[in-house]
Amino acid sequence: MLGDLNRVIEQVSKEKGIDREIIVKALEEAMLSAAKKTFGHEKNIEAKFKPDVGEVELFEIKTVVEQVEDAGNQVTLAEAREKLDPDAEIGDELLAKLPAEKFGRVAAQAAKQNIIQRVRDAERDIVYNEFKGRKGELASGIVQRFEKKNIIVNLGRTDAILPEREQIPRERYRQGDRIRAYILDVELSSKGPQIILSRTHPGLLIKLYAQEVPEIYEGIVEVKGAAREPGGRAKIAVISNDTDVDPVGACVGMRGTRVQAVVQELRGERIDIVLWRSDPAEYVCRALAPAQVSKIIMDEDGRAMEVIVPDDQLSLAIGKKGQNVRLASQLTGWKLDLRSESEAEDEARRARASLTAIPGVGDVTAELLYQAGFKSAEELAASDEETVAEIEGIGPERVGGILAATRAHLEQKRAEEAALAAAAASAALAAAAASAALAAAAEVAAGDPEVEAVPAEVLVSEERGE
Repeated sequence: MLGDLNRVIEQVSKEKGIDREIIVKALEEAMLSAAKKTFGHEKNIEAKFKPDVGEVELFEIKTVVEQVEDAGNQVTLAEAREKLDPDAEIGDELLAKLPAEKFGRVAAQAAKQNIIQRVRDAERDIVYNEFKGRKGELASGIVQRFEKKNIIVNLGRTDAILPEREQIPRERYRQGDRIRAYILDVELSSKGPQIILSRTHPGLLIKLYAQEVPEIYEGIVEVKGAAREPGGRAKIAVISNDTDVDPVGACVGMRGTRVQAVVQELRGERIDIVLWRSDPAEYVCRALAPAQVSKIIMDEDGRAMEVIVPDDQLSLAIGKKGQNVRLASQLTGWKLDLRSESEAEDEARRARASLTAIPGVGDVTAELLYQAGFKSAEELAASDEETVAEIEGIGPERVGGILAATRAHLEQKRAEEAALAAAAASAALAAAAASAALAAAAEVAAGDPEVEAVPAEVLVSEERGE
C-alpha cells in the first residue's frame, strides 16, 4: 500500500482538474477489484478510503448465522464472538479488516491500471462537458502536427482537429503556428472527446467581428447573417438597435481598422458589409452592391427574384465567376436570376407579341397577363382557370374564352407549322431528285461522246412521271 494518499489525491486533482471525490471513488473501486482477484470473487468485500490515515482499507463482511452454509461470507455466533465482536448476535454483519500486504503483483498492477483508466475517463468527461457548451464559439490553439491533410490543434487541455474540408484554400500552416478557428462540433467517441474546428464556416466571420467591434459584443449592432466563399469574398449583414449608431461604420472602424483586422485574420478575404433591411427587395438590392439594380420582380411562393440591372452593371452584379450573385443569394435566402435591361426588354417584347397574337387578346389584356408572369401563349395554355381568374382586371367571366382561344390559336399554329414543314420536305425531295437526274445525265454524256445531252427540264419531267 501507499503511505499517505492524501497528498497524491490532491496533486492529481489539481493537475487534471478532476474532483477529489472522483479520484477517491476510483481508488476504492480499484482496490476492491484487486482484493477480489486476490481473495476470491465470491468474497463479500468492502473498500473504504480513510482520510485520517491516508489509505484505502479493505474489509471482509461476515454474516452471523446459526449454521454456516457459505464459509466465505458466513460465521457462527461462537466464532464471531470469539474473533470479531463479543456482542455479536445472529443476523449481524461484521467487518473484518483484510491485510493489503497479501496483494500479488498482478492484482497491484491491475489496481494501478484501473486507477489510471478511471482518471483518464474522468478527464475526458470534464473536457467534453467543457467544450460541448462552447460549440459555435472561437477557439485559439497551436498547430501540433499534421495527419494526412488534417491539422491537429493543441487547445491546451485537449487536441482538436481541423479537417481538410474546413480549411481555407491556399492557407498554409507550420508546426507551432497559432491558429484561431470556429468550434464546429464536439463528439464523444471511444477515444474521448473529438473537437472539430472550421476556418470556412460563416460563424467564424461573425465571431471575429464580435471580437473586433465592441458594438456587436454589447448588442448595439446586430449581425443578421453572413455568407462566405472562403479565401475569396464574404458578405455580412448588420443592423443597429440604436438610431445614433451607424452599423456599417461601426464594422468598418476608423480608417478601416476593424474590417482590416478581420480581413488579415482571414488571409485577405474581401468582406462586403451590407445594411440589413426587412423588405426583401431592398435587402437584395443592398446585397448585390456595388452593382445598381433597376427593377425586381418577386415570386414570394418560390422565394425567387428576377433582378434587372443596367447593361453596364450586369458583369459587376454577377461578379467574378458568379461570386457576387451567389453570395447575395446565400445571404438573403432568395434565389436570384440576373438579367440586363436589354435582355429584359427583348423578353418583354417577345412575350407581348406572343400574347397579342391570340384572337380576342388586346394590348391591355396581354400586359395584364405578362405582369402576372405569363411570358408566352404556351405558358398561358398550360395554366388553369383558377390561376388566370386571380389576375386583377381580367375577371372570371373572360377566363374560359381566353384559354379556349389560346389553345385553339396554338392548335392552328401547330397545324400551320406542320404544313410548312411538309412543304419544305417536299421541296427538298424534289431538289434531291433533280440533282440525281443531272448527275446521271452527266455520267452518260461523259461515257459516249455521240450521245446527245438531254435537257435537265426533260429529265426532271421524266422523274416526276409527266
